Formats: sequence, C-alpha cells, structure tokens
Amino acid sequence: MVLTTTNTVEGKTITSYRGVLFGEVITGINFVKDFAAGLSNFFGGRSTTYEEELMQARTQALLELEQRAMDAGADAVVGVKMDYEVLGADNGMLMVTVSGTAVTLA
Repeated sequence: MVLTTTNTVEGKTITSYRGVLFGEVITGINFVKDFAAGLSNFFGGRSTTYEEELMQARTQALLELEQRAMDAGADAVVGVKMDYEVLGADNGMLMVTVSGTAVTLA
C-alpha cells in the first residue's frame, strides 16, 4: 500500500477513486507523562515523553488509514494530510487525524 502526500504515484496511473478516507486516534496524556514533560519544560530540552506519544498516535492513525484503504480495495492513498489537535477541558487529550483519497493504480 502506497501512502503519499502527492496527488499522483510516480510511474503509475490512477484508474479509479475509492473515496476520501480517514484515520483518527485520540489518546490521553496521563499524569506521569505530564509530570515528566513539565520537568523538561522547567529544565529545558526536548520532551521525549510527548514526542513518543505523538509518534505512536501518528503511526496508529496511518495504520488505520491504510487498513481502511485496503478494505475499500485501493492500491494507494494520495494527497495524505495530517492534523494534530489537543482536546478536553485541560487539553489532556491528543488527536491525530490523517486523511487522503483512496485510489486504484495501473
């Protein structure tokens, strides 16, 4: 399965469009991760706890998009875009959404 941010797949021809698909993940940031990130903020440096959470959420969202494309009979997803948001009363939830157009290729 090809997932690409471009609108074409080099060397291939799009033969049909299977629709716009999404992969969404909403994950909570817990107290321990907040505390560790707060230490990074206080002392400086990168917050690896949040970075790891973000990477996991992004990977899961891409896998969900890929699975939905396979279920739709697609060979690729073109025009992939990612969006990140924080949700909840205390901004304690991270949402990662990926979207793109499922296509078949020749």
